[in-house]
Amino acid sequence: MVTFFVILIALLGGCALSVQSSVNGRLGAAAGVLGTAWLTFVLGAVISILLVLFVQPPQELTLLDAPKWQLTGAFFGVCYIVVMVFAVPRVGIAAATVAVISGQLAMSLLIDNFAWLGNDQIALDPKRWAAIALLLGAMVFVYLGNRKFERRAAS
Repeated sequence: MVTFFVILIALLGGCALSVQSSVNGRLGAAAGVLGTAWLTFVLGAVISILLVLFVQPPQELTLLDAPKWQLTGAFFGVCYIVVMVFAVPRVGIAAATVAVISGQLAMSLLIDNFAWLGNDQIALDPKRWAAIALLLGAMVFVYLGNRKFERRAAS
């Protein structure tokens, strides 16, 4: 039951990311990519600070005690936001999202398979290879759908 709940929360988080990407993409097209990314992180920082101060229970480590390499995760969040703000107005929310998810899945499978970054090893089996193939197929179909729309809009 816990696994189902965690997967449901992750699914809802993915829905929120698509909405965020769409909103940020529109804002970025009008107000600029870097300004939109800055706004996202400033508001995110304010909300995070409030959550840390008023909601989070005490932890065994502080950010100052954590291994420094683990702090690089913030850099990757910035990369994601900037890429999506840039890509969404140019290729659409679906194409940008499926491309990001394809890259995310590929890297996740490599991290699992080789137990990188201190994670448990989960072998790359035929079911995981099938997941890659299906996601690549989704990316192709979304791309072809975009091209069909672009041709119709141009005529």
